[in-house]
Amino acid sequence: MKTAKYAFVRSLPVMAGYLVLGLGFGVLLQSKGYGLGWALAMSLLIYAGSMQYVGVDLLAGGASLIAAALMTLTVNARHLFYGISMVERYRNAGPAKPYMIFALTDETYSLVCSGEVPDGVDRNRYFFLVSLFNQAYWVAGSAAGALVGGLLPFDSTGIDFSMTALFLVVMTEQWRASRDHTPALVGLGVSLVCLLVFGADGFLIPAMVGITLVLTLLRGTLQPREKEEDAHAGH
Repeated sequence: MKTAKYAFVRSLPVMAGYLVLGLGFGVLLQSKGYGLGWALAMSLLIYAGSMQYVGVDLLAGGASLIAAALMTLTVNARHLFYGISMVERYRNAGPAKPYMIFALTDETYSLVCSGEVPDGVDRNRYFFLVSLFNQAYWVAGSAAGALVGGLLPFDSTGIDFSMTALFLVVMTEQWRASRDHTPALVGLGVSLVCLLVFGADGFLIPAMVGITLVLTLLRGTLQPREKEEDAHAGH
């Protein structure tokens, strides 16, 4: 119960964001002619907030499977790097590991990487419950949005920007929680360079590749700092 309570309390900020963002997704989906069933299926089986927002336009525009696959790779490529960084943390997660890998969103990643697991809290169970709670919030928000969108008229203009706003909040929290800002500065710097070189429509994948290369080169420097932060958080 202590682990469940701690996971719930830690996930409350995500709940506040996911209920609102899920609501926006459900409303947007309903405005394109897709109802509650679609909202539940996408939030349960896809569970990728930004990609679900993009997916609404893909569905409405009749995009091909190849176009949808390429767009998904572009939008969600960052999760490849998230996953690599979680190999050690999830090593002893047991039967829950496949679900935890599936449920690794930006916000869940932020909570799992915080390192703030007090005495008496089961680390692996905390990781699992945070993942489960966060998806439950998203599913509930999406379903509510689809229902409300079907009953009340909404102007959906600007709703899709809500994911960008949440990403900024998550980055701010990670910046404040971490003493080493090198990864964030590397990501920002490489992204700006790629934006100038490749333009707004083509910078994402080159930026991801560039960030990976730079962080790989800095790995020997960053890993001791991460272990020091984890040890400091544990005390």
